[in-house]
Amino acid sequence: MKHSSIFLVFFSLTFICLFSADYAYTQIENVPLTNPVYDYLKEMRVKRIINSFNDDDPNLSRYQVSDYLNEISLKNNELSAVEKKLLNRFLVEFNPDYISKKTTMSLIKSNMNVSNGFRDFFSDKQKYLFAYEKNNNNIFIDGVGHIYYSNGINPDSRSNAKIIDGGFRIRGSLFDHLGYNFAVIKGAASGDSVLIEKTFPPIKSTFKYQENIENVVNYDFSEGYLKYALSPSEGMNISAQIGREKLKYGVAYSSRLALSGNAPDMDFLKFNFNYGIINYSSIFASTVGEYSPRREERYTKYFTANRLKLSFDDLFDVGIGETVISSRGIELGYLNPFIFYKFVEMSLQDRDNGTIFTDIQTHFLKDFELQGTFFLDENILSNLSDLNKATNKTAYQLGFFWYEPAGIKNLALIFEYTKIRPYVYSHFDFKNTYTAFGANIGHPIGPNADQIFTKITYNLNERIKLRLEYQKIRKGLNITDAAGNLIRNVGGDVYQAFRVGTDSDEAYFLDGIRVNTNNIVFNITYEPVRNYVFDLNYTYNTDKNLSSGIKNDYSFAYIRFGLNY
Repeated sequence: MKHSSIFLVFFSLTFICLFSADYAYTQIENVPLTNPVYDYLKEMRVKRIINSFNDDDPNLSRYQVSDYLNEISLKNNELSAVEKKLLNRFLVEFNPDYISKKTTMSLIKSNMNVSNGFRDFFSDKQKYLFAYEKNNNNIFIDGVGHIYYSNGINPDSRSNAKIIDGGFRIRGSLFDHLGYNFAVIKGAASGDSVLIEKTFPPIKSTFKYQENIENVVNYDFSEGYLKYALSPSEGMNISAQIGREKLKYGVAYSSRLALSGNAPDMDFLKFNFNYGIINYSSIFASTVGEYSPRREERYTKYFTANRLKLSFDDLFDVGIGETVISSRGIELGYLNPFIFYKFVEMSLQDRDNGTIFTDIQTHFLKDFELQGTFFLDENILSNLSDLNKATNKTAYQLGFFWYEPAGIKNLALIFEYTKIRPYVYSHFDFKNTYTAFGANIGHPIGPNADQIFTKITYNLNERIKLRLEYQKIRKGLNITDAAGNLIRNVGGDVYQAFRVGTDSDEAYFLDGIRVNTNNIVFNITYEPVRNYVFDLNYTYNTDKNLSSGIKNDYSFAYIRFGLNY
């Protein structure tokens, strides 16, 4: 009965939408967050070619991306030669008006105006296994897959790993307003386990990989959803979605404090409303707790969030949001998309893990954007005057995005500083930690840590993109003995909450066992023909324990081939 209430909410919204829709779309399904069009739209927003871009809640429908690209086309004279070529490539992928036999192919014979058969499978056309459309209802089937070969460099140049996966994606739109998506990938890995996890971190949060009881190390991913969208009046957009896909929430240039997307994909209900300067969204999602080989110890946890953003053209966006982590089952109060969840959590006797965050992103300078986020875990403003209090569980981010610095076209320079105080993301109830399947739902550096993040990207041309990243992370770890028993809690472990009467009321930033990490990543992405993507990646990492003086170096390189994104 509890789960049926979720469907009741969703389909009630859908029923209301059916009788209030005036505008029709044919591309309701979302664009995967891994698609490079998001980077392009971000660059165009900072350049002020487009007037808005909701990268705080970036899961965009294909029709929204198409609208942005059409807006960019109107300012074609302000684009560099590379930006124009990228625009043309993306228009073929996202704008239905550009589908033709010269631009698009379907392996299985299609009734659309595309070429058919295998002869264009290695051409530069947009490729589908199958494409079909009738009366504004459509279906597109894509093949997806990846092949990795990774080789250690230091400390062991003989270590290597091989990862391969494949699957398919079925997507489309029905009845002008309903989008659907279904995708599945199955993969296998062999070689050095440390290298496997460093090359492909998402594998660590898959059940088959953690269970590891089969003769082949394997993993799988699955996503699917229904999304209903409409515009009851000009300039107003409403959508409701149910299903599973990767989500991100909040603003950041590295990882978001509220929902970074590093954890496993969630099953969710989502509501979005946009009208004028108002952008509002609400999420109710479920995920899993930490993996245990004992089935009776496995459990479900729930993630609830909402966010209100006000957007002022060519000035700034300002937003406020909140999240709640709960493991007690479905609470009807958290299913309400129009309510202040922190006060709901308090009215339910303060048993869950609630946070509040606010952020700002500027747009008044062409080619230069500033943004900042303040994140408050649990305590509402009661101890902010004493920054060393253990109950002062706060975090913040400050950064900038500089596009075409010093007039260098097609180059972006990004900088961000993140500071997370002790005990942030932890909770007195172990099941309510800000984690899922061993991964932090928020920023991956976790509590009692800070990070300097810099990134340079350069579009050499429409097919080759260069990326250089540098991170410096400082972290204070809890002090334990040789057996792993806790000696002193300094708030450095997301799974170890503050213990009243045991731990010190003072929690000094970076106290404990200090570890400094430097990480450098250099990546080249090359798409020789459309839909076939090669990545060459080199990573160098050093960890230095300042308490013991021990330093560890680790470096590796991999090459990856990807079919679609």
